[in-house]
Amino acid sequence: MHRPKPLLSAVAAVAATALAACSNGSVGVGEPPAGGVVTGEKAVAGFDSDRDGPAAPIEGALPGGTVTALTGAGLATLDPTASYFVDTNAILSGLVTRSLTQYAYDPEQGTMVLVPDLATDLGTPNADFTQWSFTIRAGVRFEDGKEVTAEDVAYGIKRSFDRTAFPAGPTYSNDYFLNGETYKGPYASGTSYPGVVVAGSTLTIEMERPFPDMPYWGAFPAMGPIPDRGSDPATYGRHPLATGPYRIAEYTPGESLTLVRNGFWDPDTDPGRHAYPDRYEFRFEPPERIDATVLGDSQAAQTTLSYGTVLSGDYRRAQQVDRLTLGSAPCAYFWWPDYRKITDILVRKAIGYAYPYREDAKTVGAIFGVTALPGTSILPPGFPGRQDYSVLATEPGRTDPDKAKALLREAGWAPGEYELTFAYSDEYQPIVERRDQLVEAMEAAGFKVTTRLVPTFDDVLTLNKDPNAPVNVRSFGWCPDWRSGSSWFPPIFHSGGAVNLAYFAEPGIDAEIDRIGRLPLEEQPAAWGALDKAIMTDYYPGIVTRYDGVAMLHGSRIGGMNIDEVYGMPTWKDIYVGR
Repeated sequence: MHRPKPLLSAVAAVAATALAACSNGSVGVGEPPAGGVVTGEKAVAGFDSDRDGPAAPIEGALPGGTVTALTGAGLATLDPTASYFVDTNAILSGLVTRSLTQYAYDPEQGTMVLVPDLATDLGTPNADFTQWSFTIRAGVRFEDGKEVTAEDVAYGIKRSFDRTAFPAGPTYSNDYFLNGETYKGPYASGTSYPGVVVAGSTLTIEMERPFPDMPYWGAFPAMGPIPDRGSDPATYGRHPLATGPYRIAEYTPGESLTLVRNGFWDPDTDPGRHAYPDRYEFRFEPPERIDATVLGDSQAAQTTLSYGTVLSGDYRRAQQVDRLTLGSAPCAYFWWPDYRKITDILVRKAIGYAYPYREDAKTVGAIFGVTALPGTSILPPGFPGRQDYSVLATEPGRTDPDKAKALLREAGWAPGEYELTFAYSDEYQPIVERRDQLVEAMEAAGFKVTTRLVPTFDDVLTLNKDPNAPVNVRSFGWCPDWRSGSSWFPPIFHSGGAVNLAYFAEPGIDAEIDRIGRLPLEEQPAAWGALDKAIMTDYYPGIVTRYDGVAMLHGSRIGGMNIDEVYGMPTWKDIYVGR
């Protein structure tokens, strides 16, 4: 998914350089601040197919009140089919629209769990995952009172094939569903499509190839009901018909959004959503003003929250007033040695010990230990099946040039002999600072460093994706669309993977990725976690430089706010106004 970017600043440019593959007084860089994010394994299950409505009440939560939500980036569209930004997806699926499946916060596990939504369970596949069937529950209505049918869900799904009307929307229906490359959606190809068949309340989807992860794709707003009446792509994004607990009262793109209660939402049909506030007011303002407003905690600010990360210069004050919600986001950042050129694992580990983790976080404006979490495993915190381990024999996030030098000596290289080459741009000063930090750290560890200057950071991204580029280390980041190893290992570690920028190739790993991808969904998390550890332990093909963390401010009367680590957003379904 894409992460919202209100403007392209120098710091954003540095982040973009690292996030080459994604679809998204200051605090120093010493020890992680007290009260930082717990990064150990928390995701015990990851899904609950049997959960039914209504959602269990939250202790102490009462209905009523208005929540004001602030952030620096406006919402581009509210059309569920076009939605592919984490903020829009989280707001739509949390408050306004329903889909086949959904995520719900599990307070016991402290993480998000995939549960049914419009469907009565997480779907039933055939033996090879080339067909999925969902039963659409009764009693769900649009905001106009009309009952949601399986035909409405089918029409919404058919809309998701249209790359002309929704060029920036997610493409999984095109990638996996039957005839996905030729069917163009209901506006161009008509509604007769053999890949989605309705029989009563049952919806059956035929696949072009095995798709075990269909329940995750089912949680996207695009996999929800849209009636063919009034669904014109040119206008529907202004006011999609609500099926969730709130409907749109007013929407000015890029400026504001007001949600009020949807009187036709029935909590008994919904396993994941609460609806405590009477109203949500979304406004888009500069981050400095947002922090000042929420930290001021005036009467109006007491029921206000921010769903952008607190500025590093405001973090200490926010921590002192104890109105920060901390958590993880799905993105991870890497520095990849070219596996074809840097063939010795000792040298690759030496790079890992030498990397300037804390300094790198500071360059992008992050708070180490809070909004930049030290990386160890490939999978970020909160992913089902993730194992909490570290290959390097130091505290995660620590630079150790002496260990790096020792490994280079063991590999047969004298100081200054082994050359690392990477690209950078001087378009923005922070990028130059990052380059200088990397050079200094690697040279201190005994490497020789050559950097290749290109005009813009877009040129850096292009060069990093060129397999024949004259470099042997590449920056890279990844923000997956759902919390499954299938969203990480096939594209990054399979030979010829779409974003395998390390050019890592091991036949045994390819075979294991293929095997795990054919397992039933409930068996995959443990297998992906074991593969994660095996790849890093046996090959150490890359340096996990950090995971994204989030630190969001809220007023003193906001309750129920945790972090939805699927999106790096607040748990909208649980928020309430305290008395």
